[in-house]
Amino acid sequence: MLMFILIMLVVGFIAGLIARAIVPGNDSMSLLATAILGIVGSFVGGFLGYVLTNKDVTDGALQPAGIVGSIIGAVIALIVYRAANGRSINR
Repeated sequence: MLMFILIMLVVGFIAGLIARAIVPGNDSMSLLATAILGIVGSFVGGFLGYVLTNKDVTDGALQPAGIVGSIIGAVIALIVYRAANGRSINR
């Protein structure tokens, strides 16, 4: 269980870094906030995968989203975060 948590933190951190590199603009986020962004992105990506494939829990819909789904979810989460804070994407 501890190894799973550590892997999720590392994948979340990497997804958050990549999302911050993809979306233009200046964000003054700490490393912890970047990791949280990636973890939230992983959940968003997993949820979108569930909605698009229409699979239920017995089909394995709650599996980790993977790095691509995590990055896409983190980009969406970052855009929503900026919109909530009133920051422009074009900075």
